Amino acid sequence: MTQVSWKCPSNIALIKYWGKKGNQLPANASLSFTLNECFTKTTVKLLPKTSNEKFEFSFFFDLKPNPAFEPKLNSFFKNIYEMFKFLNEYKLEIFSENSFPHSSGIASSASAFGALALCLCSIEKQFGVNFDTNEFYKKASKVARLGSGSACRSVFAPIALWGKNEIFEQANDEYAIPYNFAHKIFDNFCDTILIVDSGAKEVSSSIGHSLLNNNPFAINRFNEANKNLNFLNIALQSGDFELFNSTAESEALMLHALMMTSKPYFILMKPNTLNIIETVWKYRKSSKLNLTITLDAGANVHLLYPYSQKLQVRDFINDELLKYCSNGKIINDFVGNGPEKVEIA
Repeated sequence: MTQVSWKCPSNIALIKYWGKKGNQLPANASLSFTLNECFTKTTVKLLPKTSNEKFEFSFFFDLKPNPAFEPKLNSFFKNIYEMFKFLNEYKLEIFSENSFPHSSGIASSASAFGALALCLCSIEKQFGVNFDTNEFYKKASKVARLGSGSACRSVFAPIALWGKNEIFEQANDEYAIPYNFAHKIFDNFCDTILIVDSGAKEVSSSIGHSLLNNNPFAINRFNEANKNLNFLNIALQSGDFELFNSTAESEALMLHALMMTSKPYFILMKPNTLNIIETVWKYRKSSKLNLTITLDAGANVHLLYPYSQKLQVRDFINDELLKYCSNGKIINDFVGNGPEKVEIA
């Protein structure tokens, strides 16, 4: 029996991906930190087929059948069926587990489809398809994108860039590329995720993307994203933390402004999301520490800061921010080294 396992991390976008075209292609370029402690572990087993169906699979989350995720997987496999010949010959058993709450504004679909794509590419390699390392990760990124757009970025670390733009000629809409130009201040950059709400989002990211199509601010948004990518690139390469901070926070707030101006409009932030943001801004002004907040498509807050300031920042979190977190829940994460193949004993 063929069996493969991968751990793939989530990511947090600094330049946000919100709005798409065609088959999971981005309306603007995005750039993200790849995390370390927030990951999905996925195992794929190949079994003999049990019917004459063209393709068979079963999906288990935390070792339990999860039919709620199967429609999304069905759509994914329809998109990639022709890319993997072995899908016609075997039944797949897919086992997945997260190290963090899913569907709560942490990019769980990114890590999930990243891990699944890496498993499929590894199986293909076992069947004799020759990849060099670059080709392997490039295909995994492309496959992951067809499950969840942001998943294509989780395949690369420590920073990933996805989408054509005027700054990086090698960037592509179909897959992400690694970004390797960051100043040393961003090495082991910390991300403490403040869990305001660990429940499922009221509006999924997929629906949110589709609502942008009729948003009156969409075109301006895409133009601003491209400008902000340029600013963030300058900040990352030079270590200009003020520019990094203003760009990343502007992107986070713009993302949620787009939600509130969609038709129909919706709000994913909660009152404690705003309490955290205001408390961080006040403390940053008085402490002069390099703190940046960003938000994904949910209520939780990502607090970004240099590793050198970790002790001071975590004292501040314990003293001032835990009271705004659901049951005091936080996840201390950092910019990591990317996916890891799990050796099976």
